[in-house]
Amino acid sequence: MKASRIAAAGAVAASAVLAVSAPAFAHVSVQPEGEAAKGGYAVVDFKVPNERDNASTSKVEVNFPTDHPLASVMPQPLDGWSVKVTKSKLAKPLTMHGEKISEAVSKVTWTATGKGIEPGFFQKFPLSVGALPEDTDELVFKAIQTYDNKEVVRWIEPQQEGQEEPENPAPVLTLSDASADGHHGSSGTAKDASDTSTAAPAASTSASSADSSDTTARVLGVVGIVVGAAGVAYGVLAGRRRTKA
Repeated sequence: MKASRIAAAGAVAASAVLAVSAPAFAHVSVQPEGEAAKGGYAVVDFKVPNERDNASTSKVEVNFPTDHPLASVMPQPLDGWSVKVTKSKLAKPLTMHGEKISEAVSKVTWTATGKGIEPGFFQKFPLSVGALPEDTDELVFKAIQTYDNKEVVRWIEPQQEGQEEPENPAPVLTLSDASADGHHGSSGTAKDASDTSTAAPAASTSASSADSSDTTARVLGVVGIVVGAAGVAYGVLAGRRRTKA
């Protein structure tokens, strides 16, 4: 009986650890460095984690929204990666900052020239983008992650309001309102919308740096371990008391 109680307590503790640690699984996401204000320019980071323990990420492809095209997209050079910016003709030319825009960036592709993103690591891919649209609160991107074992993961599922997060959610960039004084506020370089050069200075990033979501996941994981340990201890003590009785 004692052994069975301890085993049961251990099983409950293990389940608690798994349940609490679940948020540690990460997805491809996008966040601005500072603020991404409507009508302005911003530097955004696409964060790509390696979710496999037997393969490295060798290619990352980010597809841009066609309903809100961005004329200026400038990648930051990254050691160990080559980058290609693909543009497409717009079905209907746009007028941005007083100029007609007939093409926009449709895709940015990074290809590893070295080891890529190895198991247990993530990489940030910075882009300077603009001008950001003023008639939407968010931009939805579709990302495709390719591993060196030929596995392809498509992060393309939109989040439906009122529903659980999909298995492979698409990265979403939330846009803030422009400031009251008319300034758009941006951490990006305010280039002309027609400037589509492929090199721009941006804050350096490290594949081993952690952001707030990683910190939260670690804290939740520790809490899960503590809960599990408490469950095992309770089972042992309960077994001892019944044996003495």
